[in-house]
Formats: sequence, structure tokens, C-alpha cells
Amino acid sequence: MRPEMAVSDTDRGDAAPARDFRTTHWSVVLLARTPSPDAAAALEKLCRLYWYPVYGFIRQRGHTAENAQDLTQEFFARLLEKNYLKTADASKGRFRSFLLASLSWFLANEWDRANTLKRGGGCAIVSLNETDAEGRYIHEPACEVTPEKAYDRRWAHELLANVLNRLAKEFTEAGRAKHFEELKVFLVDDRGAVSYAEAAQRLEMSPAGVKSSIHRLRQRYGELIRDEITETVDSPEQVEEELRHLLDAVTAA
Repeated sequence: MRPEMAVSDTDRGDAAPARDFRTTHWSVVLLARTPSPDAAAALEKLCRLYWYPVYGFIRQRGHTAENAQDLTQEFFARLLEKNYLKTADASKGRFRSFLLASLSWFLANEWDRANTLKRGGGCAIVSLNETDAEGRYIHEPACEVTPEKAYDRRWAHELLANVLNRLAKEFTEAGRAKHFEELKVFLVDDRGAVSYAEAAQRLEMSPAGVKSSIHRLRQRYGELIRDEITETVDSPEQVEEELRHLLDAVTAA
């Protein structure tokens, strides 16, 4: 799936409210170099977005599925225990970049299978669906890209999947789950497979009403993409950079 291009502030016709970057998830993590409940919760939420990109990166570096499961669990266990936060560079300010650098360092220097308990040594860590992880990995289309580029591609797809889940929840809570299921196709590549007229007939709406609903859906989709990215950077300037990077990662896939 690709993010709609018509999601910028100028397309919405008004300026998006400025985010207080002191309270985004990544900023809280950066500020808490010592144990903090708020930082721990923020870091765990960020890790849930990145567990599959991390797993895929490890697999693509030549590890077996079993070893990749162990390595993924151990890496997140150490991260959540804050052992790696001391290396975080606030001037770089992107959780995506920090995590990849930490992971590369971990794989090169830190893994000692003989002295580490499997599944993170009994620590409370992000719960990973290992069967699903390997199933997803082996069904990825063959693509001659570096592990780093594949990591970014997986990150982009995970972020967009999170956004779709948030949209689905909003529509469901508003009692409009059927509308979302019918209209979400207009957010992804194959949206041309359904016409406005077909959607209007199934939703018992006019084509003009469907067109208006799709416009609002795309607008909200863009807002949530921006919101998800904002949580993983440390300054407003980096949001636009990450938006461009996300689009590049998806379109290059």
C-alpha cells in the first residue's frame, strides 16, 4: 500500500497543529537515560512498530529463523532494559536510525549465544508472534536490496499498517465499520478496482457523497501518518524528512 500524496498541510487547506515534541514517545525516551515508567512505556510502544523490521533484518543477515527469533528477543530485552539508551544521539533524533545502528552493533559485538538464555533471558519483552514473523519473511517478494533498505521498507509498511488499524478503530467506534471496509480500497494501490458508483451503491450513498467521504478519509489517513512519524523523531524539521523517506521506501519496494 502507498500513502496518498494529497496529505500535506497545504492540501488540507489549513495548518496542522504544532506537536509538542517534548512529549512524543521518542522524546520521552531520549530524556529518560535513567529508568522511568513513562520512558519504558513509550519505548515498548515504539518497539512494537519495529519488531518485524528488526526480525527481517536479522534474517537477511544470514541467521536461521530460530536464531533470528532468539536474537530479536534478546535485542529488545536489552533495549527495554535501557542498556542501549546511553548510545542514543538526540542530534540524530530518529528512532528508526537509532534502532538500526543499535541492532548492527548488537549483531557485531554483543550476541553470545552460549551465555544468554533463549527468549531474552526471562525478561519481560515485546511479545513476538514468531510463526507469523517467519511466515511473513518467507512470503516477501524476492528483491535484490540491502538489509538496510529492506529494513526501511518493512518499517514503512508496518507504519502504514498501524495507521490503517487506527483508522479502522476510529470508524468502528463511530459505528461506521462498513464504510471503512468499503472505502479503504481507495487508499491503496488497487483502489481503481472499485468505482465510486459501485461503492455508492453498496453504501446506499450518492457518488458525490462517496467522493466527499473518500476525500475526508484520505485527509485523516495523512494526518495519522504524520502523527505516527512524529512519535519517532525529535524535532518538527525531521517530520518532513521522514515523510519523504517513508514514501521513498514504499515506492522503491
